[in-house]
Amino acid sequence: MAGSTESTAAELAAIADNVTQFRSRVADLAEPYIGTEREDVVTAIHEAERQLRNAERTLIRALRVIS
Repeated sequence: MAGSTESTAAELAAIADNVTQFRSRVADLAEPYIGTEREDVVTAIHEAERQLRNAERTLIRALRVIS
């Protein structure tokens, strides 16, 4: 059982790291639109970033539980 727990923890850590990187990439996509007439794009991208941040936190919480 411990082996599968370690494997799950490693996988959760890797996924959380990827989500962190994706969140940063998504946030960067909004930059060119800030201050333009495309605030709708900025709003949508920021919402996606918030959702990724929530996913990141949830994955980290799951990692703490399993570790």
